[in-house]
Amino acid sequence: MNRRHFLHTAGTGFGGMALSTLLAGKSDAAATHFSPKAKRVIQIFCPGGWSQVDTFDYKPELKKRAGQPFDPGGELQFFASKPGNCLPSQWEFRQHGESGRWVSGLFPRLAACVDDMAFVYSMKSTTALHGPGCFMANTGHTLPGFPSMGAWVTYGLGSESENLPAFVVLPDPRGLPPGGMINWGAGFLPAVHQATTLDANNAAQPIADLFPPQGFDGVTPQRDAAGLGFLEKINHLHRESRSGNSELEARISAYEMAARLQLSAPEVTELAGESELTRKLYAIDHPETGPFGRQCLLARRMAERGVRFVQIYCGAENTTAKKIRPNWDSHEDIVRDHGYWGEVLDTGVSALMIDLKARGMLEDTLVICTSEFGRQPAAQGANRGRDHNAGAFTTWMAGGGIKAGTGYGSTDELGFEAVEKAIHSWELHATALHLLGIDHEKLSWYHNGLEQRLTGFEGKGVVRELLG
Repeated sequence: MNRRHFLHTAGTGFGGMALSTLLAGKSDAAATHFSPKAKRVIQIFCPGGWSQVDTFDYKPELKKRAGQPFDPGGELQFFASKPGNCLPSQWEFRQHGESGRWVSGLFPRLAACVDDMAFVYSMKSTTALHGPGCFMANTGHTLPGFPSMGAWVTYGLGSESENLPAFVVLPDPRGLPPGGMINWGAGFLPAVHQATTLDANNAAQPIADLFPPQGFDGVTPQRDAAGLGFLEKINHLHRESRSGNSELEARISAYEMAARLQLSAPEVTELAGESELTRKLYAIDHPETGPFGRQCLLARRMAERGVRFVQIYCGAENTTAKKIRPNWDSHEDIVRDHGYWGEVLDTGVSALMIDLKARGMLEDTLVICTSEFGRQPAAQGANRGRDHNAGAFTTWMAGGGIKAGTGYGSTDELGFEAVEKAIHSWELHATALHLLGIDHEKLSWYHNGLEQRLTGFEGKGVVRELLG
């Protein structure tokens, strides 16, 4: 009995349905457990750890205690420092929209979108290390080697597009995030479910090695077509006796997809057809915010062309600062680093929200914006920066069936720790899967003696207060 037949006949059969969906190259509504509110996901990930008390978690008590010792008894130890004095937000908070949600002055454009957003103020992580924290937020585990959320979603639902990958990642132009490409890997799932990485700011070569080098005339469309036809016959013969090899299937599928991408990728990354108003909305010509704006615009273009899961990174691997830190890891100067990245995120994501809503896509597109953990309410020693904080951070969601304009959970009066309705990435992932029509407990894969799943075995399940 081969693996494909086994998946069809064992357990709930959901794995087999997912594999059939994948091999068919299109989505199948019958593969969902109940009626979905969302068809696709766009996730914005901000590596480095953004500060909840400088973004969305309003703490007037922190302002009252400005300059006072955060830990008078000297008993606490932060991740990399002893606590300094209470450091209030460096940006003024104001209430916005009919919902009255508090947003800092760091995000003046996003503040206009709060009535479409649901905020989770009580997020926690199990680690304060960047790499494991990114793995936790993306895969539900701090160790590498587990499937990412995008891989699980495409395993469960398949693709809506025959000519574009089901799962696409747009890394920051400065480089990969902490932990690198493992953040969007397929882990122990069939290798075909890992993401395709796309360079948003290289229209000529959006996917590495997709096209031959410029000036190389050894490949013509006619020769290419003949070569691909011959390759397909050889692959078919080779695959007949190796049906259980997922890496082989993935490799063959990747080459077949690459041939289709030679036509589809340039079309989706070419922005000449976008109106001048749209280009200005995303500020794609701005030297600082433009690259991320282009990522957000490409995410919308891919979503409307059937890509199931798009992940955008706003920040890269953590290194020491030159003019600024290359991500949100603001140890030395919160105003310098968050000030820069705040404008980048605010410009691109607000444009994405406005654009999706204007096109009627926000209703069935789930947008998630998060970081791997938060930052401390006190200064890091004598610096004007903040240390890591795994005990509290804020995540927000929009569209795709969430209960817009709401807030869930809370931190203590200083924003140090999530104290009411604290949740981890497991509950966030379970809620997202629910909105996609998937029961998170039934989306599983047998590995190392366990029915593994994205949401692990420690979480509390779907956060129903976030459902619209």
